[in-house]
Amino acid sequence: MADKRIVLFCAGGMSTSLLVNKMREAAKLYGKDYSIDAYGLSEVDKYGPEADCILLGPQVRYALKSLQAKFPGTPIDGIDMRVYGTMNGKGAVDIAMKLMNE
Repeated sequence: MADKRIVLFCAGGMSTSLLVNKMREAAKLYGKDYSIDAYGLSEVDKYGPEADCILLGPQVRYALKSLQAKFPGTPIDGIDMRVYGTMNGKGAVDIAMKLMNE
């Protein structure tokens, strides 16, 4: 079983799948056993509760405050537009690791 579960939410879950693959590669290079998955924001009630860290795609960053209120014990932040736009898996893993104090 993975050490930590990182869940990304975006508008539909599709554009983020490429970023997820790059994040998985980057996590392996760091020697981290993370479970990393992406879903559409509509599935937040299903997958949010089991996340150790939630990252939001730029297109759903507007939901940040409401998700922080919904999941007060879970670190949540948006993915920087440059990191997302360049599909920078390492950059996204760095954000998640910082949020989880790793």
